[in-house]
Amino acid sequence: MGCNRALPISTKPNIILILVDDQGWGDLGVNGNPWVKTPNIDLLATNGARFDRFFVSPVCSPTRAEILTGRYHVRSGVLETSQGAERMDLDEITIADILKKNGYETGAFGKWHNGMQYPYHPLGRGFKEFYGFCSGHWGNYFSPLLEHNGNIVKGSGFLPDDLTDKAIKYISENKSKPFFVYLPFNTPHSPMQVPDEWWNKYKDCRLDTSSTYSAREIPEHTRAAYALTENIDWNIGRLMNAITKYQLDENTIILYMTDNGPNGHRWNGNMKGIKASVDEGGIRSPLFIRWKGHIQKGLFITPIAAAIDILPTLLDLSGITFNAEKPLDGKSIKSLLLQANTSNWPDRYIISYWKNKTSIRSQRYRLDAENKLYDMTLDPAQAKDISSSNSIVMQEMLNAKRKWEKECLVELPAKDERPFIIGHLDFSFNQLPARDARSYGGIQRSSRHPNSSYFKNWKSIHDSITWDVEVIDTGTFEAIVYYTCSIENKGTKFQLNWGDVKLQSVIDKAHDSDFLHVDQDRYPRTESFEKDFIPMSMGKIKLTKGKGQLCLKALSIPRQEAMDFRMLSLNKIN
Repeated sequence: MGCNRALPISTKPNIILILVDDQGWGDLGVNGNPWVKTPNIDLLATNGARFDRFFVSPVCSPTRAEILTGRYHVRSGVLETSQGAERMDLDEITIADILKKNGYETGAFGKWHNGMQYPYHPLGRGFKEFYGFCSGHWGNYFSPLLEHNGNIVKGSGFLPDDLTDKAIKYISENKSKPFFVYLPFNTPHSPMQVPDEWWNKYKDCRLDTSSTYSAREIPEHTRAAYALTENIDWNIGRLMNAITKYQLDENTIILYMTDNGPNGHRWNGNMKGIKASVDEGGIRSPLFIRWKGHIQKGLFITPIAAAIDILPTLLDLSGITFNAEKPLDGKSIKSLLLQANTSNWPDRYIISYWKNKTSIRSQRYRLDAENKLYDMTLDPAQAKDISSSNSIVMQEMLNAKRKWEKECLVELPAKDERPFIIGHLDFSFNQLPARDARSYGGIQRSSRHPNSSYFKNWKSIHDSITWDVEVIDTGTFEAIVYYTCSIENKGTKFQLNWGDVKLQSVIDKAHDSDFLHVDQDRYPRTESFEKDFIPMSMGKIKLTKGKGQLCLKALSIPRQEAMDFRMLSLNKIN
């Protein structure tokens, strides 16, 4: 029997939601991996509830949207992971919105990945405090360029350590009030950039060779992922020590989960699929929930659950009634956590969708994107299609899949055409990174992955960079460009255009930069290396209300190139 101590009416439990990036179900010791050391994360499982089959989306932004809204990501406008298509529609209500209205302090520390420009920004989605980055992956994990409540700042040390420091500080400052801390780490997502302290533990470690997909494993990538995972585990230990130090254990719900399957072929319980796949291995995540004195230690929960269940469950545990204006797809799993009785728990379907591929899961079966049916109890590797011998089950699941696609995919546009917002009345800072821009002429993006990219090869006055924007309210802004420029290219004259309004400036300060922390990469990256981009104020520009194209172009390039361009920041003055 589970522990079913009643929550005092006057007490609202604190909530800490830890989300890890690109870590697979199999990257933890508690799940049977003999090569990686995760004692602190394992303790979360053994001191609380551990879910057997918990499912998220195949990639980052969709999972984050489902956690925050309790709705399938296709309903909220999230159709991609970059260039604006990762944004949740503005009429979506997040768990932070609800908790904030119910007296909670709300802070997010880490990778947001659901919109950058306010009100898509975390501070527009219910969070009072934000420290981290709003794009997807980040290219430098050592004291990188970040933001704090809209202000551009420089991080302090290795990024997961820094995020944990900030979360602990926030907890210490708000320990006398109910708080919601969202801690989405950036690792072990690539680039596989690892400090020596952690890398040295794994650079020569043995790896499992019995996995079905071991022939496709890249050992150095796996070792780096394990090193990054042990660093996360160390930070979880620090966080848990702080909770104990501040005597918050019995009034704090702590959740640990990941955003998708592993970002490479490595030990994962022989499940089929990795990140970006709608098969079991691409979407199965650990979920550990600890609430000392309320949730039974070592509780093992077998009914399937999903990211869409997080919002209704946490609200239910907190005693908050929420009358949703839009239908929630998730359901509260409070009774599984506090009563530990699964005998009357009804079977259900959970849908997984990405890039025109849909799979559907019941407690026992999975119908994959090709409509092959698998008994997941007997065949977790999805090796034997049993659709021909189970035609009734297959047809019921196929009908449910088609019904979901007909109902939900109609809400997902084929292309994201929402402009980037500038000048919202409630926010002074407006970031327009290279990620969200289009380039013309010979200008090149530094990587095929836009999120942490910059523009280079700007050699002609006929080239330009543009953003499709909507200025919400007329105002005056200071325009700040983040750039690098070698000494031989100093002197470029360039211009920012908004309709007939023009602001000109000259690069009068050279600032060249090598790539940062190249020696800390343990496996060749596909993302851009970062540079030390610095800010330069162009001056003030008045932007009138309306939709249009904001354009940055060079008027004269006296030498080889104008600059390497990272971001335009427009800070409201009036």
